[in-house]
Amino acid sequence: MLFNSYAFILIFLPVTIGGFFAWRRFSPAAGRWYLMAASLTYMGLWNISCALALWASVLINYALSRAMMIVEGEKKRKLLLWVAIIFNLFYLGFFKYANFFLENLSLLTGIAYLPIKLFIPLGISFYTFMQIAWLVQTYRRENPRTDFVSHVLYITFFPYVISGPIAYPSEVVTQFYDERQLRFRFDEFNRGLFLFSLGLFKKVAVADTLGHIADGGFSTTGMLTLTEAWITSLSFTLQLYFDFSGYTDMALGMARAFGIKLPPNFNSPLKALDVRDFWRRWHMTLSRFLRDFIYIPLGGNRRGLSRTLVNIIVTFLICGLWHGAQWTFVFWGFLHGVALGINRLWHQIGLRLPKVLAWFLTFNFVNAAFVFFRAPDMKTAFNILLGMIGQNGFLISPNLEGTRLGGILTSLGAHFGEWRIHLPPAETMEYFFCFLLLPIVLWARNSNEREARFQSSWKTALLVALLFTVGLLCLNQSQSFVYFNF
Repeated sequence: MLFNSYAFILIFLPVTIGGFFAWRRFSPAAGRWYLMAASLTYMGLWNISCALALWASVLINYALSRAMMIVEGEKKRKLLLWVAIIFNLFYLGFFKYANFFLENLSLLTGIAYLPIKLFIPLGISFYTFMQIAWLVQTYRRENPRTDFVSHVLYITFFPYVISGPIAYPSEVVTQFYDERQLRFRFDEFNRGLFLFSLGLFKKVAVADTLGHIADGGFSTTGMLTLTEAWITSLSFTLQLYFDFSGYTDMALGMARAFGIKLPPNFNSPLKALDVRDFWRRWHMTLSRFLRDFIYIPLGGNRRGLSRTLVNIIVTFLICGLWHGAQWTFVFWGFLHGVALGINRLWHQIGLRLPKVLAWFLTFNFVNAAFVFFRAPDMKTAFNILLGMIGQNGFLISPNLEGTRLGGILTSLGAHFGEWRIHLPPAETMEYFFCFLLLPIVLWARNSNEREARFQSSWKTALLVALLFTVGLLCLNQSQSFVYFNF
């Protein structure tokens, strides 16, 4: 059941919020049990197999974390921690990467291995990382509560179980027991509704419109011209931007309606002036997890420059693989790892670029790298990149023939012809929607800034009603969130 569906918005969400506060008035513990049951029901409504996979992960990890607390001796506790982490990595790897491994083993050995009939449990990449965070904080005795209900609620809370944010137990668990915070408050509910409506609008009115063009460009077998390739790449970059930003707003807004504050996960990443700044703004909780649980344990920057650069690249190879069992994702992660390594060297030398040039280089690197993130294979990705540098030709509309602009473009190597032959049919404005959105992305206030300035008033209520209504009207043509695939 998608966040952007009538069933979720008009039935599941209001019933869950209303039921939670009704049960909570009867008993705070009953409210927590109700919320836990609703979260498991949400996953079951997606797919009963996904719900069972989540439940198995919860039960096994809870048992391992309890054993870690009971057992005596530091060595035994650490051994249990490693057993638990290895179990989670194997659990994730079996469902998500087994066939990827078999496929590549077949290519290396020449022996045909039949793929295993597996499904990929929804949200497994996210809740596996949260299980690891729970285990590590339990081992370090940083977990505020370690009882069964706390563990289940922390892992299964439906606003974030499928696509994050990847919150740590110390950030969330105590909030489920804060009686004052969990009282129904109109201001918090209105704030949550504002974020949810804003996210819904971003997803269905903006991201899905861009997705129509991007999907057509990435699925074509033809050679995209310069104009087509740039429209395709920019449409996807901004589709992903508004899709993930919209999801994050909806997740944080839903949690806020219950009185729960989740960590921020998105902060205008396309305003970044270098790649390191981009990762401080893009999927912020994933960046934090990679730093805390991969980069620092590998040695971080404590073992010299060469080892630091290796640690960065290894961390982002894992980041790429985490996103999907496909070499295009791995290469995307590799590109970011190399770029971060170059960025570190650049800063150590002490060089600085003008802000406009720094933004321009960063944005174009991110945009080009996202071609590999979206492309179904390496061949398609390179086809689009070749188109972006003009290797597949540059066609402009015959309507410009005889105009001054047409003359300038033809002198630069352009030819007159149908420039959108490889893109799906659409209104002309849709093709250039990505260019129109860039100024908004770069100069408008983001959701975090708007939420910080939020005040309940008739103007805000009117804005929320408008965003919510447009969102509902666009649901018929809505697509799944991009990050639901990971």
